[in-house]
Amino acid sequence: MNKRKRASSGTSAKGKSYGGSSKPRSGRSNTSSSKPNSPRSGEDTKKVSASHSSVAPAKSGDKGSKPAKSAAASKRPGNAYYRKSEPPRQYKVTEPDELLHFLLKHVKSGRNAVKSILGRGQVSIDEKVVTKFNEPLLPGQIVSISKEGAVAAPSLTGINILHEDDDIIVIRKEAGLLSIAADKSDDLTAYRQLMSHVRRTNELNRIFIVHRLDRDTSGVMMFAKSEEVQQQLQNNWKENVQDRVYVALVEGAVAQEEGTISSWLKETKTLKMYSSSRPNDGQHAVTHYKRLKSNREFSLLEVRLETGRKNQIRVHMEDLGHPIAGDRKYGARTRDLGRLGLHARVLSFIHPTTGKLMTFETDIPKPFLYPFRGEATPAQ
Repeated sequence: MNKRKRASSGTSAKGKSYGGSSKPRSGRSNTSSSKPNSPRSGEDTKKVSASHSSVAPAKSGDKGSKPAKSAAASKRPGNAYYRKSEPPRQYKVTEPDELLHFLLKHVKSGRNAVKSILGRGQVSIDEKVVTKFNEPLLPGQIVSISKEGAVAAPSLTGINILHEDDDIIVIRKEAGLLSIAADKSDDLTAYRQLMSHVRRTNELNRIFIVHRLDRDTSGVMMFAKSEEVQQQLQNNWKENVQDRVYVALVEGAVAQEEGTISSWLKETKTLKMYSSSRPNDGQHAVTHYKRLKSNREFSLLEVRLETGRKNQIRVHMEDLGHPIAGDRKYGARTRDLGRLGLHARVLSFIHPTTGKLMTFETDIPKPFLYPFRGEATPAQ
């Protein structure tokens, strides 16, 4: 009696795809149904979508034949890639708290383990990924913990984000990076990088320039996240900004311990600023300085701005007879520093929404202290 051989139909569980990429990275699925709102750039999303594919079902064959496995599946120990993603664990906030303290109450892990979960981008509040352990929580918010972390954010070049909220971003810019391009060139700028940064979570997000630092000046800068906040800060700049402190390494020994420079600034056709010899001829500029360190070759000054004009400190230091080190445009003769000797060290302002005083202070760049090695350094 002849027995019919039944062709195997369907695909084994191991051959099914659950929305993952056919080329998983680092032994983990690129996407997870449990994290629809993980921040990604548009380009990343397109790449992941293009890589989605189902494993072809095994061909029918003789009794005992095994379904074909993908190359990726055969290489992965335990075939974990094909297991269904677990939904995130969710916890509702019932009273005001801080994120780390909240997680420690609900997650059966130690403090360091919880911090690692935060650092990997596995925690979100109301579907927005959060990594700050002291993030404030309000009643009614939903805290979710995913099994896998969010896609890592692209690194920023020449920028450190000091503070970010719904209204502003405060950064530390390195020397050599443009604040914003003057034209439509493809130069790398702080503005362009921060625009990409905020659009990772929402393509409609934007940032707006509030003030600028020269390309070769390092230090603290602030950007607005809406045009309304930008206008509020710019239109009330003198009232909002409580303190702006720079440190300047200048050529020569500055005789006076402190002083004030006041002049009227104008601009030449070659875009160089200068102090006019006539009163009320140009923009009024006032700069206060205090000597921190000095020797025959260099002086380190603390500089406070009463006004914020283009190249104001650079022009006034030239007027003082002590141009900023490395500033060939405004009379410097030395190039030992390898950069402009000017750093925006402190920015203190009233927050445009909360009304709170916010102060951001950075250290004096180490190259500024090199000429005074062996001497007592000023307080950081």
